[in-house]
Amino acid sequence: MTTSKRLAERKVGKFDKNINRRGSVPETSTKKGNTYPVGPIMLGFFIFVVIGSSLFQIIRTATTGGMP
Repeated sequence: MTTSKRLAERKVGKFDKNINRRGSVPETSTKKGNTYPVGPIMLGFFIFVVIGSSLFQIIRTATTGGMP
């Protein structure tokens, strides 16, 4: 056999082997998607800022008697 024919047969063999295994991916290799894009500290800080600013706005509105 020539080198190119041997190489071609090896590639075809790998391709045929992959076709037979298609769809049988183990569950552990797939991502579950349980990770958060933002860390818990950053999320807590964001909630603190949003709730704190809304409370501050409510208190300021209540003490001034409505719209300024």
